[in-house]
Amino acid sequence: MQTINDLMQIHPHAGALEWIGLRPGRDAPMQVVDEVEVQPGQGLKGDRFSGKNSDKRAVTLIHAEHLTAVASYLHREDVDPGLVRRNLVVRGLNLLALKERQFRIGEEVILEWTGECHPCSKMEKNLGPGGYNAMRQHGGITARVIQGGTIRRGDAIVPL
Repeated sequence: MQTINDLMQIHPHAGALEWIGLRPGRDAPMQVVDEVEVQPGQGLKGDRFSGKNSDKRAVTLIHAEHLTAVASYLHREDVDPGLVRRNLVVRGLNLLALKERQFRIGEEVILEWTGECHPCSKMEKNLGPGGYNAMRQHGGITARVIQGGTIRRGDAIVPL
């Protein structure tokens, strides 16, 4: 019989990196890129928080599937990933199942789950009335960089 711990180790499919965004400045629109260099102790090269924020919040990730849910709660067709101000949008892998685990993106980069990324008050401004509540429990995760390299849109995301 499998234990809960055994079940928590099963990830039958890799996820995919669908979108990459950099925050060039406070309140500046997200800069969408196809690839980015990821640096240990720094985060994403070109992001305004690179080297400034704690190691625990070096990179922020969100589920593409959760953006669909947020759009539904707001009675919208979709939500532009840039409005939620997360760095990476992932499809096909439950990020919350990576709790306290490391995961690889592409061939080189290894990140480690450090916590949930809760919404801030900017969600009300960016998404409109109800934006904050729509994002609750759908804000994604934060991660630290264990091993750097370059990540690209379409890269596989695999739990280690």
